Amino acid sequence: MINKRGLWFLTLFSLILVLSVYYITMPSELLMTANNAKTKEVSKTEKVSKTEETESAELVALRVESEEQLLDEITELKTVLTNAKSSAEEKNKAFEKMQQLNQNRGTEETLEKKIKKEHNLTAFVKINGSDVSVVVDSTKHTKALANKIMRTIQSEFDTHVSVSVKFQK
Repeated sequence: MINKRGLWFLTLFSLILVLSVYYITMPSELLMTANNAKTKEVSKTEKVSKTEETESAELVALRVESEEQLLDEITELKTVLTNAKSSAEEKNKAFEKMQQLNQNRGTEETLEKKIKKEHNLTAFVKINGSDVSVVVDSTKHTKALANKIMRTIQSEFDTHVSVSVKFQK
């Protein structure tokens, strides 16, 4: 039986382990260019931040709402995990659900970056089971662009998922 202290230790240890492996495997050239880019970006940050705030206010609201929902679900799952009266099966289901939520969040971020890279659009992606909702911050509302975004999303999944694209501006 795992207790609270043991669960926290395992969680923090795994987080530290993942971050250290990520840092070690990161190429040193990437670290050097990141430091140089930060010094150059400081002067440009004020212009960019003002335009991004006006462009993506709706997307920021969607992200905040999604994060709050995710935190609520994780809190509920943690209470099941730490409850001494919960059965082993309930704890396993809660742990698997927590892993799935974290995996979905990582996939959402990956898809947002991919849309930004390939289509030069700011987007919000939400995965709910086999449904993927995409909200794009763009003035262009074409079916061809929506189709390209849907294909980009589908290319990340092995199985078929239902993708919906919504344009906001």
